[in-house]
Amino acid sequence: MRRWPGPRAAGLRVRLLLAFVLLGLLTTAAVAGGSYFQARNVILQQAQDAAVVSLVDQLAEAYPIRQLPPTQEDLDRVAQLLSDRDGSAIVRYHDLTSWNGGMPDPISPELRQEVQGDRVVWQRVSFGGMPALVIGVQLRLERPDGTTIPSGVEVYAVRSLVAEQQSIDRLATWAWLTGGLSLLFAAVLATVAASGVLRPVRELGRAAHRLGAGDLTTRLAVRGSDELTEVARTFNHTAELLERQVGELRRMEADARRFVADVSHELRTPLAAMTAVTDVLDEEADRLPGDAGQAARLVSQETQRLTLLVNDLIEVSRFDSGTARLALDDIDVAAAVTATLRARGWADRVRTDLPAGIVARLDPRRLDVIVANLVGNAFRHGTPPVWLRLSAESGWITIEVGDNGPGLDPEVLPHVFDRFYKADTARTRSEGSGLGLAIAWENARLHRYAGRTGALVAANGPAGGAVFTLHLPSATADPTATDTTDPGGVR
Repeated sequence: MRRWPGPRAAGLRVRLLLAFVLLGLLTTAAVAGGSYFQARNVILQQAQDAAVVSLVDQLAEAYPIRQLPPTQEDLDRVAQLLSDRDGSAIVRYHDLTSWNGGMPDPISPELRQEVQGDRVVWQRVSFGGMPALVIGVQLRLERPDGTTIPSGVEVYAVRSLVAEQQSIDRLATWAWLTGGLSLLFAAVLATVAASGVLRPVRELGRAAHRLGAGDLTTRLAVRGSDELTEVARTFNHTAELLERQVGELRRMEADARRFVADVSHELRTPLAAMTAVTDVLDEEADRLPGDAGQAARLVSQETQRLTLLVNDLIEVSRFDSGTARLALDDIDVAAAVTATLRARGWADRVRTDLPAGIVARLDPRRLDVIVANLVGNAFRHGTPPVWLRLSAESGWITIEVGDNGPGLDPEVLPHVFDRFYKADTARTRSEGSGLGLAIAWENARLHRYAGRTGALVAANGPAGGAVFTLHLPSATADPTATDTTDPGGVR
C-alpha cells in the first residue's frame, strides 16, 4: 500500500519544528542572556561599591597624612593596615613603593594617571590568573588650619573577585541549562503541534490520492471547527459533486455506446440487403444509359462506404465496452504482412524489407487490419513510393510504414489517432470512415504480453514524409525476461 504524505508534508513538519526551535532559541537567548548580563553587572557593581566604600572608610579612620615626605616605614604601615584576607594594598609616593603581593604590579599607567588627578577610580583586572578589582585613591594632607590638600601618596587596594566570578559562573550555567531545557521543550511542543496539524493534512493527502485514483466515494471525517475542518467539508462537497457529475457522464457515455452499438447492429440487416442489390446494380451499371448508370455506381459506392462505417463502428463499440478479444496464433510475421499487401493489390506498389524467420504469437486478423490501415493511409495522403520495414529486437516486433510526401503538420500529430479527426477541416468527405487509424491504435494497444503493451506512434521521417511505427510485444520471447520497456504510443 502506498504511504502518504510525500515530501511536502515532511517538509511542513520540518518547517514547524524549525520555527518552534528558532522561536525558543531566540526567546531563551533574549531572556536568559538579558538576565545573565543584568545579574552579572549587579554582582560586580555591588562588589565594586562595597570595596570602594570599605577603602574610603579605612582611610578616613587612620588618616590624613600629617607630614611630607613620608618614609618607607610610613608607606609599609599604611599598606599593612589596608591589607587583609580579602586583598592586599599598594602604597606609592613618587619613587617609593610598598607592595608585598609577590607578583607583578597590577597598576596600569592609565589608572595611576587618574589617581594623580585626585579622583577615586577603580578597574577590573586579571591578577595572577584570577579576577580582581583595583581601587585607587590619593591621601590628603591636613594643614594647620584644618583644611586638606592632595598629599601625592597613592593608595591602591587590590580586592579578589573570585567569589563574584563563581557566582557569575553558576548564573551562566543555569542560563545555559534553562536555554537547553527551553529548546527541548520547544522541540517537543513543535513535534506535538506538527502531529496535530499534519494528521488532517495526511488524511487529506490520502483522500485526494484515492479520489485521483478513481475512488469517488472517498470522504473525510469532519472533526472540530478550525480552518482544516472547513477544508475537509469543502473536500467532501467537491468529491460529492464530482461523483455525481462523473456518474452522469458515465451514464451518458454508456448510453451513447449502447446507442452506437444498437444502431450499427440494426443497420447490418438492411445493409446486407442493400449490398445484394448493389451487386446486381454493379453488373448492370455498364448497360444502363447515362445518368442511370452513374446513379447505380454512386449508390454502390456509398453502400460500400456505409457498410465499412457500420463495421468500424461495431469494432469501436467492442473496444469501448471492453469485449474486444485477441485470437492469438504463432505466425510468420513477414508472410502475414505479405499476404495483407497481396490481398489488396499492393504487393508491387510497396517497397518492403521483410526479414524471414520472424515468428511471433499475434492476432493475425488484427495485424492485417493495422497494416492495411497504415499502408492505405500512406497511399491516400502521402506520396509514392510507400515503404514498409519489419524488424525484431529485445522481445518487440516493429513494423514501420512511411511515404515520401510532405509529412504531418506538427498540429496534426497529437490528433492523428482521434476518431473522425480530419487534418483538413474543409474536406468533409473521404474514401475512409475516419476511424481507420483509431482502430489500428486500439488493436495495437490490445496486444499485451509480460507487462508490455503494444503501441502505434506517428512521426515525420528525417528525410520527410509521415512514418507510422507499430510496436508489438513478441509472445514467443523468453517468458522469464524482465524487459518491460514500453516504447511509447501517446495518443
